[in-house]
Amino acid sequence: MSYYRSFRAFFRFIFSVFYRWQVIGAEHIPKEGPVILCCNHISLWDPPLLGSGIDRQVHFMAKEELFRIPVISFLITKFGAFPVKRGAGDRAAIRATLKLLEEGKIFGIFPEGTRSKSGELGSGLSGVSMFALKSNAAVIPVAIKGPYKLFRPIKIVYGQQVDISQYRERKTDSETMRETTDLIMSHIKSLLEQH
Repeated sequence: MSYYRSFRAFFRFIFSVFYRWQVIGAEHIPKEGPVILCCNHISLWDPPLLGSGIDRQVHFMAKEELFRIPVISFLITKFGAFPVKRGAGDRAAIRATLKLLEEGKIFGIFPEGTRSKSGELGSGLSGVSMFALKSNAAVIPVAIKGPYKLFRPIKIVYGQQVDISQYRERKTDSETMRETTDLIMSHIKSLLEQH
């Protein structure tokens, strides 16, 4: 955790000095218990920004290729990342995520699955709803309002918890997962439009 705090302090310095960041809605993050932060994705800076805006540690999936590079592997592991095989249903990564949530930790995910080149919000993938429905985690929508430009404000907005209780009561099939994902994405979209 000490490594994480050091990294977070470093990134907070970078974001405050070079990007004049604005953090809105951090009070919406539960003080304890499992949380899924669902955020739009516009830059490689997004994971550290997502984690820097709140006090609790955020864990992430990262493509397994990064863990083959010694220095980067060390840094992202200390920052709370764990490997995932892209383009496949990586059962180990799924189990690791659900275990994190069972332990009451925070998991950050970018439902679009990849960065948006245009900056516009894309469609969400079903992975986010699978984690939300298979856990009792609080689902928090997050919006990053860019672009990242030196000495220009970057804004990160943490929204209020998304109520997915009606979907948790249903059978977890493709339709339920699609509807849950769409609901989460609509909350992210609303945050982007409001700010």
